[in-house]
This record gives sequence, structure tokens and C-alpha cells, in this order.
Amino acid sequence: MLNKYTYLVILLIPLLILDGCSSGKKSLQRGNYYDAVMKAVNRLRSKPNQKKAQETLRNSYPLSVDWFLDQSKNLMASNDPKKWRNVVYNYEKINQMYEAIRRSPGALNVIPNPRSYFSELVESKNKAAEESYDAGLVAFNSNTREGAKQAYFDFVEADRFVPGFKDTQERIREAKYFATLKVVVNQIPVPSLRYKVTADFFLEKVQEFLNSYNTNEFVRYYSPKEAQVENLQHPDQVMKIQFQDYMVGQTHVKETVETLVKEGVKVGELEVAKDSVVDVFGEVKAKLTTYRKEVISSGVLNMLVVNAANEEILFSENFASEFVWFSEWANFNGDERALSKDQLALCNEKEVPPPLPQDLFIAFTGPLYNQLTNRIRSFYSRY
Repeated sequence: MLNKYTYLVILLIPLLILDGCSSGKKSLQRGNYYDAVMKAVNRLRSKPNQKKAQETLRNSYPLSVDWFLDQSKNLMASNDPKKWRNVVYNYEKINQMYEAIRRSPGALNVIPNPRSYFSELVESKNKAAEESYDAGLVAFNSNTREGAKQAYFDFVEADRFVPGFKDTQERIREAKYFATLKVVVNQIPVPSLRYKVTADFFLEKVQEFLNSYNTNEFVRYYSPKEAQVENLQHPDQVMKIQFQDYMVGQTHVKETVETLVKEGVKVGELEVAKDSVVDVFGEVKAKLTTYRKEVISSGVLNMLVVNAANEEILFSENFASEFVWFSEWANFNGDERALSKDQLALCNEKEVPPPLPQDLFIAFTGPLYNQLTNRIRSFYSRY
């Protein structure tokens, strides 16, 4: 059996482990000086006199500053194409430590004069913006979609370093346009002459999905009208969404007859003596006739993607769907007590006519919408 001192030790161990970790000591031992500084400062914010955190901050802060400054010095002397962007990162880290210490009285007692490099950061950001801008020009001049995509990110980065730098906003829009895959979506009406149905509601729902679907910012979907309004003469791809087949099946009515028997039902009373009556139990029967009317609607939707320049087929898939509409009702002859509650309720139902073909078509397209939109997501995620 554990005594009370053992229990006390067990309770203190997690607290001691947590105390050591939150002070940043382990980060210091691993050589992650910046992380050690931030953890120690955070610890001193809640416990200004915590010895381990004070010791960790005292040792890790100068090491961290020197490490970032040495890194920056080496970068400036190198031919690294992203040297100024990395220098900005280093100065930002030093300034983050400065601000964190300034906001922590406990940390200020340990490091009373933290170092800041705000003026150096401003100068570095200007050079980093120039560096990103030049890289964007090189990428854009490759005259490829991937190059335009990289140029877009470079110009955005330049504008983040120095908002409004040169003509970055115009460059961002231009790079985004050429980086974007332009897909014209042709949604073809239902080819059925037998049934007067329209797929307008379905096609509009798909178009709403395409307009709002923004997981890939470098793909834009155009309706034929939008392409015409924007004078889009050279789209990259054409997507055709077409119902290849649709059929409303014949109406089928299935009739089922069964005999129902229930035992132990009160069927009467018997007088066994004067002023004495007992219940009589026996079986009751009924013949139940159940009807089920079905109308099966089925069809196939095709998604075809072609290269607009050479009509090469890039993707083609058929999606099948089926919708079964049914109506059930029943009647019986005999004793209704032989029926269950559900059977009796079914007998209160009446035969109803099937929905209009348009309503059946709407129900049939429900699963197709999910299949189609999931496939569009997966296909264009790679672009």
C-alpha cells in the first residue's frame, strides 16, 4: 500500500516536469535559443521570480541574438537568391524577442536592455521587396502558367514587405490572370424528347458551386455567357456536363395477400354464475392485401474535359443514378384486431398518382450533384 509521502511524490512529479519544460531549459539544451527565450519570457510573465526561467533567459537571449546576427551577416555576403528575405526573417525574430521582453517585467529584470533592430528591418524589407519583385519578373517572363503562378507569389511577397512597392498591385493582377486556368463550362440540356423535363435547376446549382468553389485560387470557371462578356477567346479547357440518358420507367404495382391470425384476443364473455361473467379469448383472422406502386427513374450524367487548344480529352467519366418512387396502401377483410398498428395505418392510406416527370427528375439528380462536384474538386485540385 502506498503511504501519503508516496502519493505526494506522485503528484509533484508532473508539476516538476511541467515546470522544467515551460521554463525553456530543454529548448536551450537543444540549441533552439529563440524558443528558449520565448518560453522563459512567457514563464516569467506569470511567475516573475521563477529561477529556472531567469537562468534560461539570461543564457539563451545573447546566444539567440548572436545567432540571428551571424546568420544575417553570412547571408548578406552570399549569392543566395532569397538572402534579403531571410535577413528580414532574422531581424523580425530579434525584434519579437525585444517586444516580448519589454512586455514582461520579470524578463526585464533579467535583460534590462534588450536589443532591437527596427531601422535595420526597414532597410532589409526594402531590399527584400526589390529581391522578390525581380524574382517575380524573371518567373513571369518564362511565359508559362507555372512561371506566372510563381510570379504571383513573388509580387505578393514584395507588396507584403513594402506595401505599394512599385507597380506590384498591377503585377499581381497580371500574374494572377495568366496563372489562372480558364475553364469554360458547357452544360447541355436533357436530350429526352419523350419526357418534358428541364435540367435548368440542376445546371444552375452546379454553376453556383463552381462560382463559390475556391479551394484552388488558380482555376476559374466561366459560363459561355461570362466568357463572351469578358471576350475570353482562348480558354485553357472546356468542360461539358451532359445528361446522356434519362428514363422514367413504367409504373409497376405489386399486390401481396396474406392471412393474419392473432391468438389470445377477447372474443366474448361467458356468464358462469349469477352476477359472474368471465372473458372468453380466442383467435381472430383477417385477410390483408398490400399494394406497392413503383416508378423507377434512372439515367447517366457525363463529365468531359478537353484541352481547348487541340481538343485532347483530358478527363471523361459517367455518373449513374437511380431514384425509386413508391406508394403503399392496403385493405383487409375480417377482424381488424388481427392487424398490427402499422398494418392498420397502411389500410388508412389511399392510392396516390406518381409525381410529375419533372419532380422525378429533380429527385433523380440529387446523388448526381454530389458525385459530379466531388469529381470536379479532385480533378482540379492538381492545378
